[in-house]
Amino acid sequence: MEWWIYPVVVLAGAVAGFINTLAGSGSLLTLPLLIFLGLPANMANGTNRVGILLQSLVAVGRFKQKKVFDWSDGVWLTVPAGVGALIGAWVAVDLNEQLMNLVIGGLLVFMFFLILLKPERWIGDNKSHNPIRITPLRILVFLLIGFYGGFIQAGVGFFLLAGLVLGAGMDLLKSNAVKVLITLVFTVLALGVFVANNQVDFKLGVIMGLGNMMGAWIATHVAVKRGAKFIRWFLLAVILVFAVKLLIW
Repeated sequence: MEWWIYPVVVLAGAVAGFINTLAGSGSLLTLPLLIFLGLPANMANGTNRVGILLQSLVAVGRFKQKKVFDWSDGVWLTVPAGVGALIGAWVAVDLNEQLMNLVIGGLLVFMFFLILLKPERWIGDNKSHNPIRITPLRILVFLLIGFYGGFIQAGVGFFLLAGLVLGAGMDLLKSNAVKVLITLVFTVLALGVFVANNQVDFKLGVIMGLGNMMGAWIATHVAVKRGAKFIRWFLLAVILVFAVKLLIW
């Protein structure tokens, strides 16, 4: 590769790591870049998981260091999400990409107005330190979210946040922390599937992952310092941009 590609890949990883940690859909930047660099779509999908794994390790460590969450906060939700991710990563069917973009874009528009019109559900200060109660519905929801995350990854952060805030009653700051913990678990499992099928370019993945880690480190600092209100507005902006991208571009 030309020398200038390396800083571009690191920069893209940093932007994606920041967006993924505070909101989601950073992979909508990194996946097209990896494909542009010559990777087949399935290998780009697998290679992208290396950066997600590295960014998640940094983000979980930083959020835990800043005492944003306890391990009991939603840790059991990682189980159905992990199982779903394994299934999603193994699925080998041809989906209509255009139809999938329309469905995801429509869901993001719905979520945009939900966050905009119901701010108290997203920025309320949740003082409870009790573990999340596991119900069959929550297991099903996070199984499906994990399946989607294992299959394509891009945008899964939005759905995890919705599940944690609206379904489990967490505030937005803590939800971000638990979100990256769940992402870490199902990314390890999904990445293993892609590695087993020789669909990972580790060189590119690690180079991009260096940027992902930097972006995640900055994002955790911003999240803790600026709080849930800032995260909500950032989330609205990112959802709007990527919904437009999926529905129109």
